[in-house]
Amino acid sequence: MAHRLPDCSKLRLFTKGVSVGSSFFTPAPLVGYAALRHPRAISTSNTSKKPAVAIPTGPVSPLVPATHVGTSSASTSEVRDGNAFATLPLTWPHDGWKENVLLNVVPSHREPRTFGDWVAWKIVRTCRFWMDLVTGMRPEQQVDSKNPTTALAASKPLTERQWLVRFIFLESIAGVPGMVAGGLRHLQSIRRFQPDQGWIKSLLEESYNERMHLLTFLEMYKPGWFMRLVVLGAQGVFYNAMFISYLLSPKICHRFVGYLEEEAVHTYTRCLLELDHGCLKRWSDPNFRIPDIAVRYWNMPEGHRTMKDLILYVRADEASHRGVNHTFGNLDQVTDPNPFMECPGGGVVKAFPKHLSVTRPAGLEREEVVSKETH
Repeated sequence: MAHRLPDCSKLRLFTKGVSVGSSFFTPAPLVGYAALRHPRAISTSNTSKKPAVAIPTGPVSPLVPATHVGTSSASTSEVRDGNAFATLPLTWPHDGWKENVLLNVVPSHREPRTFGDWVAWKIVRTCRFWMDLVTGMRPEQQVDSKNPTTALAASKPLTERQWLVRFIFLESIAGVPGMVAGGLRHLQSIRRFQPDQGWIKSLLEESYNERMHLLTFLEMYKPGWFMRLVVLGAQGVFYNAMFISYLLSPKICHRFVGYLEEEAVHTYTRCLLELDHGCLKRWSDPNFRIPDIAVRYWNMPEGHRTMKDLILYVRADEASHRGVNHTFGNLDQVTDPNPFMECPGGGVVKAFPKHLSVTRPAGLEREEVVSKETH
């Protein structure tokens, strides 16, 4: 039941003669209401010897959450339309990539070495088949099936719409594994009363990064009802399958994600090739404007805000996820720390620079990571 505010005249009678020293007996809500609406309603007794406490009599502003300097608050219409996200601070600001890293990403494939690797690779190939089918890729648009992650030539290029459909579907799936793995490792850390080995941050940051890719491409293409249903079904199956699989064998799951990211690097590299050959006229137009969310997230400099630059940044992110997950697949899932994070106080695991996850497509071997020697 909602409480009714007290009548002002009764409030004055109630508070008349009540000193500040005896305000302990006055209900706090009544004193607060009287002070805000009628400051003179609360007075001190003439017989009180205690000094009066100054009560502000000016207009009182409602309590509002503090905002950071330089950030604009979102309007009601922006919140209603879902555009307030653009004004919020980034949870994980992107560190950026140097130009030599952006240009030196190459599609590659790590050959399966164990039975678990083979299982992960075959699952990825099955997923690739269904993605090609769902996104409408025709046989003449496909590359050599014997080298699916390295061959780039095809008889017919894809259109801008086909590429965006492919990007959105790929990113909606790629954002799942990091969240599942990070969440399960978080629960494991709580359950075992032990700190994590630095994996949680990288995994959650990976899922956030993939979501930023998705939000960027959604500014350029709005999926229809059919694609929304497909993504809904694929996410429901994939999330639960990933959850159960990570409980059974996190090593195979990281290898699976490494192979999945190989497909992503291949996809974006082929798109860059078709851009360079003038097959995508609209994106090659100098007046084509990429979404502002991309400029803000990657902090893209002036003069480097074309569609090609955007694909270069996204591809470098995918290459980093490829190297990180292949590395995680090589490590002990419980005892080995994350080699791409600085370890305070040193230890038996060396910290490697982040860009090495891009330039080492097959990941770092455990023998390279777990060593007291430094390079």
